[in-house]
Amino acid sequence: MLENFLNWISGILWGPIMIYGILIVGLVFSIMTRFAQIRKIKEMFVLMFTGEKSEAGVSSFQALTIALSGRVGTGNIIGTASAIAFGGPGAVFWMWITAFIGASTAYVESTLAQIYKTKKQGVYRGGPAYYMEKGTGKRWFGVVFAIAAILAMAILMPGVQSNAISSAMNNAFNISPWITGLITIALLGFVIIGGVKRIANAAQIIVPFMAVAYLLVAIVVIIMNISEVPAVFGLIIRSAFSVDATFGGMIGAAIAWGVKRAIYSNEAGQGSGPHAAAAAEVSHPAKQGLVQSASIYIDTLLVCSATALMILFMGTYNTNVNNADGELIVEHVPGHSYTEFTQLAVTGAFPGLDNFGAAFVAFALFFFAFTTLMAYYYIAETNVAYLFSGRTEGTITWILKIVMLASVFYGSVRTSDLAWLLGDIGLGLMVWTNVIGIIVLAKPTFIALKDYEEQRKAGKDPVFDPIKLGIKNADFWVERNQSKNQQQVNKEKAKM
Repeated sequence: MLENFLNWISGILWGPIMIYGILIVGLVFSIMTRFAQIRKIKEMFVLMFTGEKSEAGVSSFQALTIALSGRVGTGNIIGTASAIAFGGPGAVFWMWITAFIGASTAYVESTLAQIYKTKKQGVYRGGPAYYMEKGTGKRWFGVVFAIAAILAMAILMPGVQSNAISSAMNNAFNISPWITGLITIALLGFVIIGGVKRIANAAQIIVPFMAVAYLLVAIVVIIMNISEVPAVFGLIIRSAFSVDATFGGMIGAAIAWGVKRAIYSNEAGQGSGPHAAAAAEVSHPAKQGLVQSASIYIDTLLVCSATALMILFMGTYNTNVNNADGELIVEHVPGHSYTEFTQLAVTGAFPGLDNFGAAFVAFALFFFAFTTLMAYYYIAETNVAYLFSGRTEGTITWILKIVMLASVFYGSVRTSDLAWLLGDIGLGLMVWTNVIGIIVLAKPTFIALKDYEEQRKAGKDPVFDPIKLGIKNADFWVERNQSKNQQQVNKEKAKM
């Protein structure tokens, strides 16, 4: 009964309005920014490595890795595999399209986070709750998102990540899920107790290491099967438009699962990335907006594609018709564990190395999912800071730590289907709330991009002045500029 009710909720949240609506919103943002995700692609990657951290904020690269730690998770391995299982190989194409369009959405939400960020207890805070309140003047709007984010990040979604870790470790090493759960919460507890600085320091080491290692293995598999590349890409394209005989009539499922799993993986429009974006120490909001656009490409076009290509090269997947009976139209793998799709693919590529695929994917999943859990906590903590202050904030933050660690352990030992169902509901709540917010508030981000480009064209390092641009309630930037102006006046007086 409970599962039926949860399926009903998930169906409402992820109906056609969401699936096609988020694509339309991203397309509109792409047009309004004149496809900045293409025009500025070189600049995105240059900006990643500029800017220094400060006492209040983290560097652009650290903010990127915090965001990527949330984006690069189980969605890249299990999510991609489940998209192929329910939408066919064509779902991969729609994941690519969603990423391309979603990069503009990521720019908008992350730039908004920078424009309306604040400084609280010596640390930069920001995200959808903050820009919803400051951009509309209605605190209840921000409160709705903050509650949805805390529920999703601390209770509903951690189980997907911890369940992926425990199931992969069980498949590879026969380790009991409860043992994996205890180890996971012990390590996670150590990191999150250290706050945002420790999370940033851990993310900037773990994220590049795990992503590069995973991509290197995928590249080896692709090189070993280089002659199959045209056939696999042809299968993806044909399936995406239902012109393949095997997957004919599945275009609706391909689009739906491609969009859903792309959003789950790269989080464009979800409202999670802006929390990390707001923490960056930059001179202009558009800088971090562009950096966060690049994170969508890294997540989906690189890491998700690596998973998809390994699975499709080795043929280690099942695809079932999305009906009540779950009729299989392609059956290559016994059982229904989506983790095994990738594990078997890697094992098949290296037949002389016993259990290599299962072990490698298990460790990859551990790092992917663990860093995502770090990001989830940071997002939940940021929204607690939005809702509360003073001693109450400190108390609630400790309760948050305990609740999240409990959710992580519970997710380690429960069934994966229930974990994904709860995760979909949590994600849906955040996406609905955030997308409505960024549609209403997007205009300042287009103004900021135009200002950034004009200053760059003039040979300047862009500096943001909201008063000059007519952007209201960007209090942090107004105070920052006033402080810098006063410092300059004091220097000139001292010279006299």
